[in-house]
Amino acid sequence: MNRFFASLRRNYEQGRISAILVLGLTILIAVVLFGVVGSLFVDPINATVGAVRPRRPPGADYFLGTDSQGRDMWTLLIYATPNTLKMGLIAGFIGVGFGAVLGLIAGHFGGVADAIIRVISDALLTVPAIAVLVVIAGNIDRMSTLIMAMVVASLGWMFTTRTVRAQVLSVREKAYIEVARVNGEGPWEILFAEIMPNIMPYIVASFVGTVSGSILAVIGLEALGLGALEEMTLGNTIYWSQQSSAVLRGYWWWWGPPIVVIALIFIGLFLTSVGFDRFANPRLARR
Repeated sequence: MNRFFASLRRNYEQGRISAILVLGLTILIAVVLFGVVGSLFVDPINATVGAVRPRRPPGADYFLGTDSQGRDMWTLLIYATPNTLKMGLIAGFIGVGFGAVLGLIAGHFGGVADAIIRVISDALLTVPAIAVLVVIAGNIDRMSTLIMAMVVASLGWMFTTRTVRAQVLSVREKAYIEVARVNGEGPWEILFAEIMPNIMPYIVASFVGTVSGSILAVIGLEALGLGALEEMTLGNTIYWSQQSSAVLRGYWWWWGPPIVVIALIFIGLFLTSVGFDRFANPRLARR
């Protein structure tokens, strides 16, 4: 533990752990705590249809009012936030995990495997992702949060593959990789014991960016009515407010709070991504 804190202090003194990274992580932790801790103080029944009086403005009884379906917006917001984050994290883990493996293989082994992986990833990057996601989501009979996350992850691995491949091509030319070969280490041992630990900061930075893009894609699909409409998520909350013409009717509490939480999530992810870029790139830290 002392070694861990010493490492943190050393990175902070070197400028690699910046105030931007700390601020981004603080915002994300606050959003997570809002959903996790908040659920301990509210009744989940109030987030179901018909649980409370509909179309009530914010007040003492209902902190953020109620919607036209008779749901307490405060309770709904508390339970919708972690569900949206969960879909983004699942899609991020799947997309970055798959993309990192392909990038490691392509960069380290080269040859035919590199050519095939590079051509497929570059070709898919030119395809409009939202159009493909709409087609896929529109042809699924029963959508759930897990299926939604997997649909988004299916097109979230290409950028990670390119980034990891480029870093592997740079790292594999280092002197210590040649020393490992001379010492008798095999190709897979070199890949996972020597190369992968040195590019982990880039993988983490790519993960943060992928989670941000995944959440954006999920919310976009849900706002179009292609999500799991029976689930409590931020995107579905916005969809139902659109269906009820909340903006035209002046019911700001139906769509305003979800947008604020979404904005905080994206700000936190953006600042965290910028902070990890500085951590991964010593040149940015020195600047």
